[in-house]
Amino acid sequence: MSKTQTPAIEGWFTMDRETPHLLGTRCTSCSNVFFPKEETFCRNPSCSGTEFEEIQLSRRGRLWSFTNNCYAAPAPFIAPDPFVPYAIAAVELADERMVVLGQMSEGTEVSDLKAGMEVELVLEKLYEDEASEFMVWKWKPVAA
Repeated sequence: MSKTQTPAIEGWFTMDRETPHLLGTRCTSCSNVFFPKEETFCRNPSCSGTEFEEIQLSRRGRLWSFTNNCYAAPAPFIAPDPFVPYAIAAVELADERMVVLGQMSEGTEVSDLKAGMEVELVLEKLYEDEASEFMVWKWKPVAA
């Protein structure tokens, strides 16, 4: 029996395995874009907007910064046992020009990364239980 794939964080990304997208919102007053989604008030200090439309954000961007995570984060994060270090990236989205953090895809080492390289959004398993695989977005280098 196959396990159900479930988003680890509900409503932050689509579950389309082929072309996943992060989900953000755009203020209908000033057009600023937010991730994670905003539902209460515009984060732009010069705007008093309170209405937003959900949008899919760019799937590609440029590596802005990166580092190696060498320790397991505290709960509620569920780390593999034994813990395996992984690369974390700050990616500037192509169209929105905003920076979004996320893990790099499995098997990507810090030594593989270079500031400015193009990456794209992918979905990978974060952890699993008896019934489900809990999925999360990650960044994967785009093949040159």
